[in-house]
This record gives sequence, structure tokens and C-alpha cells, in this order.
Amino acid sequence: MDRLIARAKFGGRRDCARVLGEWLAADLLASRASPWPELIIPVPLHPRRLADRGYNQSEDIARPLAAATGARIDLRSCRRLRDTPEQSRLSASERRRNLRGAFSAGPGIAGRRVAMVDDVITTGSTMAALARSLLDAGAASVEAWAVARTQPGRNR
Repeated sequence: MDRLIARAKFGGRRDCARVLGEWLAADLLASRASPWPELIIPVPLHPRRLADRGYNQSEDIARPLAAATGARIDLRSCRRLRDTPEQSRLSASERRRNLRGAFSAGPGIAGRRVAMVDDVITTGSTMAALARSLLDAGAASVEAWAVARTQPGRNR
């Protein structure tokens, strides 16, 4: 799993991201009872990082999720305001500080059920910061969906 995620995120292997999204969709479909979110928000990259990488792996993971659930991928209502250092190089407290005020969500979120999508949850700082901006913009509910979660004790 680690290698597949690394290839999707850093190796330009968008096909790997799509496979990860298909696996996550299958898992959600098999275990879900409550209503599906209306919108899927892939964790946005800062425009500079997006230009460097050429793609957002979270967006590629989100596409099979949207197809499976009927939710709409929303790439416009939320954006990353600051080009923050990579989270993987930071401690848990540094991650929280790094992401304070990093995201902004627009009025298209108000009253909507939203699912955020990312590749990995380590400390939860990214998802917490993004969820805060979505809730501040009036989201009715926010869920965090990720392909993997690091093991406790292995996070920085």
C-alpha cells in the first residue's frame, strides 16, 4: 500500500491513484448505511505545488468515488491559500500550525453534505483544517475519506 500511494503521489502514476479510489469506493459501498454526501472535495493543493506535480492525486482518488456514489466532485468551492511546507517533514504540532488558515471555502458549500478526500491521514491536521473551513462556509456535514491512515506511534 505504501508503494502504491507513493507512486500515486510522487511518481506521476495517476493510474495508481485511480486504483486506490476504486478500492476506497468498494470499501465504502460495502460498509455504508447513511446517505451519501452531495459533494466530494479532494484536498486542494496550492497552485504552485499543483504546477510542480502536474496533478492532484486526491482528485484522481476522488473520481471513482464520485462515480460510485453519485456525488459531485467540487474543485472550485475550496482552495488552498498558502503554499505550506510538506506535512511529511513536520511534527504533529508543526503540522497543526502549518495548516492554520491554509484553506478557504466559498458559499457553494452552504447547506451541503461534504466528503473530503485525501490519500493518507497521519495526524489529521490537514483534514481538520479543511473541515474547519468547510464548516465555517456553512457545510451541513463534513466527512473525511482517505485511502490509508498511518499507525499510531509511527506519526511524527
